[in-house]
Amino acid sequence: MTGENLEFKIAGVNIVIQRDSGARGRQRSVSQQIADGILAEIERGELSPGARLPAIRSLARELGVNRDTVALAYESLAGSGVLESTVGRGTFVARSQTSDLAETAPFDPPISAATERLLRFERARPHFGSGQDAVPMHALIPDPSLYPAEEFRRTLNRVMMEAGSDLLLYGDPQGHPRLRSVMAERLGAGGIEVGADEILLCHGASQGISLAVRLFTEPGDVVAMEEPTYNNVLATVLGLGLRTAPVAMREEGLDLSALERVLSRPDVKLLYTIPTFHNPMGTSTSLEHRAQLLRIAERCGKPVIEDGFEMDLAIDGRPPKPLAGLDSSGLVIHLSSFSKSLFPGVRVGGIVARHRALDALLALKRATDHSDAIPLQAALAEFVDNGAYEKHLGRLRPVLRSRRDALLEALEAWMPEGTTWTRPQGGYQVWVSLPGEIDTADLLADALAAGVLFSPGSQFFHDGRASRGLRLSFAMPDEEALRRGVAALAEVVRARLAAAPGREARVHM
Repeated sequence: MTGENLEFKIAGVNIVIQRDSGARGRQRSVSQQIADGILAEIERGELSPGARLPAIRSLARELGVNRDTVALAYESLAGSGVLESTVGRGTFVARSQTSDLAETAPFDPPISAATERLLRFERARPHFGSGQDAVPMHALIPDPSLYPAEEFRRTLNRVMMEAGSDLLLYGDPQGHPRLRSVMAERLGAGGIEVGADEILLCHGASQGISLAVRLFTEPGDVVAMEEPTYNNVLATVLGLGLRTAPVAMREEGLDLSALERVLSRPDVKLLYTIPTFHNPMGTSTSLEHRAQLLRIAERCGKPVIEDGFEMDLAIDGRPPKPLAGLDSSGLVIHLSSFSKSLFPGVRVGGIVARHRALDALLALKRATDHSDAIPLQAALAEFVDNGAYEKHLGRLRPVLRSRRDALLEALEAWMPEGTTWTRPQGGYQVWVSLPGEIDTADLLADALAAGVLFSPGSQFFHDGRASRGLRLSFAMPDEEALRRGVAALAEVVRARLAAAPGREARVHM
């Protein structure tokens, strides 16, 4: 950018921004100038409610600025209620404008560089909107119709009547003792020999990830992880001021040769991995692959964070023993959660750690919050201990198997030739790779219009690169909805392939 004015047009209205630097030390950013220019025309009545703004990419190209600059301007106006955005439709002047729009620019304190990077990451995430009539194949949220809500309510009432106000005090920062005990029994049955005193409870696996990553890193350090990977881990790493070292996923799991090269780097402090029911791919690694991975981590002297967030959702037999069950040296920090197997609102997860790592995690937990929601943990302890949780899983697994099979059959029946997909043995997700050079992020608007939502592959890559992959979830839709959704998606893909048969692009997975 040079010193010339910025000029662009919205709904037929020319907007000119004087590129003055203002008083020394008070120079406004380009994004602020764009936002101020739009706001000024709205206040003058030149831009009326409902007026459509240019797409972020188009306006950025017209002005010769980074698309993040325009996105930040739009976001600041949307946060003030001046603009409103709808997925698949665009950004508009809000229809509920009031006459008392701010006369002066609001105080906009600087935020940390790590948080700025996190904001850019969040803005790049797809925003799905309500999609009221669309088949929701984008979300890993369990189907609410399958929640044992009434049974859990009775359990919660019972433990509250028995324990009374004791459950309303601050609890042990390590978590409810009885719940840690019953979790230790379940983990032992799953191949992880652990005592109740080696478990730290937390607010779902999400808080567990943050605590475990903080345990081994400082700002500027590097975290090794699979690619593609769980997108919220990418956000956690950005928010902590860390960098990523992606390791490609193969059909059998992490590329182990590449992993050893990455873990040998001194700036790489740990590995984050999902060996069972991988998110987003749905795959599970073999016992031999897990053993080799542990040997590599041990040779390189790097700890491993194993995310087992869906381990209770096996639907085709028992998965191989977890990494934590194969580890005899305390190398692995294991994470678990009830959010996907029971319901998200319970917000209970567990971290398995030993020795000094457990003490340090407990210190981090105390510095983060006093304690968890003890009434919910007490109720969950009773719910697991009396067998109600296992009965719930017994009802849930056949439903998931039927939905998974319906999704795979629909993909076989409807998707165009050259499409490939994974065949998960548990969990909620299937990874689909489309033929041709299609960036699946570009299909979202058309897919929504056709009545289906999915998660584009780009959000699972550390740099948000274009991807021909997408994640489909069978967590919420029933069999009929899954078939309808795949048929609609297939039509959108076929139309895009027909429209651009010779298009060349660098599109991954």
